[in-house]
Amino acid sequence: MSGLPADEAIELIRQLARGDRAAFGRLYDHYATLVFTFALRMLRDRAAAEDLLQEVFLQIWREASNYNSERGSPEAWIITMTRSRGIDRLRSIRRRDRSFVPMEGRSGKTHDAPVESGAAASEARVTVNSALARLPESQRKVIELAYFDGLSQTEIAEQINEPLGTVKTRIRTALQRLRELVGAKAF
Repeated sequence: MSGLPADEAIELIRQLARGDRAAFGRLYDHYATLVFTFALRMLRDRAAAEDLLQEVFLQIWREASNYNSERGSPEAWIITMTRSRGIDRLRSIRRRDRSFVPMEGRSGKTHDAPVESGAAASEARVTVNSALARLPESQRKVIELAYFDGLSQTEIAEQINEPLGTVKTRIRTALQRLRELVGAKAF
């Protein structure tokens, strides 16, 4: 994932909207590692992250004609889809866990296996982790709770015992800073 220039990614999405399967393959090659890394960090389960990767790219295939470059970069569009589907998955898991009493105890294990060997996965992890590490603790915490734990802003406010407006401001400020940091790395 050596950083596809935005204009090339936008053109691939336009071709994809016209049903170009080769464009879909190229887009997948450039963004699958980013989506998978993000999904794995959110879901903490390799199989669930693989499923989410497929769902996101199916959604990209179906909704390519809806992409608007004026509303954000291809990366932002793709990550937003991944985040939304990941949050849906986390909420579904929470509902299921509350509804059913398991017959056996849950292991509570997380899957910290390497995402994949290779420079692309390593580069994505380093870029994301580096950008997160450069945020102030208060901003990093709300981003991690929102994006990786799938909590709503209201749930975050309750968990950290801060007003909802403060949480919203921290998230907005943190996202702006992350865009600057990640954008500077030609993600």
